[in-house]
Amino acid sequence: MPAVGGGRGRTAAAAGILGMGAAELVSSAVCKPLYERRRPPGHLVPRDEVRDRPDSSSFPSGHTAAAVGFTVAVAGVWPGAAAACAVPATLVAVERVHSGAHYPSDVAGGAAIGLLTGLLVRRSPRLLLRHTARKARSLLTG
Repeated sequence: MPAVGGGRGRTAAAAGILGMGAAELVSSAVCKPLYERRRPPGHLVPRDEVRDRPDSSSFPSGHTAAAVGFTVAVAGVWPGAAAACAVPATLVAVERVHSGAHYPSDVAGGAAIGLLTGLLVRRSPRLLLRHTARKARSLLTG
């Protein structure tokens, strides 16, 4: 994004990284410890990679949360780039179920977290400005 988008690309990439980080933080540090869910049984997925699954809670999918959080945050700055990012984000979600690492509901939960954190990242500059303006007004009229 920075290479082809100039300033807009750099801003979109920074927003995406913040969205991805926020989504990963919420999913892995907040939600996974609250809801201990076992990974899908290995016999349901006839693949060799099933043995290399993480030991952490299955719910929610942190990979999906991060991919969706990145995409949604980018959409606020550069919608065209976000449309391109939606393809790999969808592939991440499908792969997490296909590989046996998650149930579909884990992926849906991760996508919801990514959507919410991505929207929060998109709105945070306006919320910060509004809060700062309100504080300044109260100090002046105080």
